[in-house]
Amino acid sequence: MRDLVDLNTHIANAARDRNSPRVVAVLTTRNEERFIAGCLENLFRQGVQVYVCDNQSTDRTLEIAQRYSGAGLIGFESIPHSGWYRWEHLLRRKEELFQSLEADWFMHVDADEIHLPPTSYASLVSAIAAADALGSNAIEFSEFTFIPTREAPNHDNPDYQHTLRTYYPFRPTSPHCVRAYKKQDGPMEIAWSGGHLVRFGGPVRLYPERFRMKHYLFLSAEHAARKYVGRRYLSEEVIGRGWHGWRPRLRSEDIRLPDATKVRATATDDDLDEANPWSAHWLERYAS
Repeated sequence: MRDLVDLNTHIANAARDRNSPRVVAVLTTRNEERFIAGCLENLFRQGVQVYVCDNQSTDRTLEIAQRYSGAGLIGFESIPHSGWYRWEHLLRRKEELFQSLEADWFMHVDADEIHLPPTSYASLVSAIAAADALGSNAIEFSEFTFIPTREAPNHDNPDYQHTLRTYYPFRPTSPHCVRAYKKQDGPMEIAWSGGHLVRFGGPVRLYPERFRMKHYLFLSAEHAARKYVGRRYLSEEVIGRGWHGWRPRLRSEDIRLPDATKVRATATDDDLDEANPWSAHWLERYAS
């Protein structure tokens, strides 16, 4: 774990800037011990505080998260796990927290994501302040999906953000990932869209520039199997709402890695290229 004193300094510096909004990310987790520290530390470095809703993880997720209490983690709770992946239930809990937590802006975040501002801004908080000053009340993120390749198949290690550099831009619809929202007096609804879009009582005014989000879909073929195969999805979400895509159909034998020539590579976060995005994930073509 990196120095918590350094993380506290980032939080304190953001708080001293009276132009900075208070931004709180609401993060749901279940068995995310590989990702949780990197996700939290990225947000803290950029002045974002975090509230964690843990869906009864059976690994060290909550133990790792609790180490950051007082260093950007403002609270956590345990949500009972019924044996099924109940995504709508988790999103509705986030909606409740958007109403009850104190913040100027909220973010909807998953543990396998790294959120970044546009390259012209130093931090998420400074970029959100610019969006707020312009009169925007919601922000879309461009998704860059990181997956391993046949040439470099295994990144299931604590240093995955540095070793896994191959990705594709993903944008099946437009807008696709509206993940930051200004606090509203009325409802702030995301469950209706599976967490991709937001609905207010009044108009949604999207900031004209997209922020960036690195999504680490899986770190190796074995990690993909652990993450997706065997997860139990509700039929009302899969069939009734059309959520989760290829994930409920995925089998271990379906998991294949692309050649490096099929995806893009990044040297730094500033060279991520969103042009010509994919409309389907790599594994979708193999899920039977």
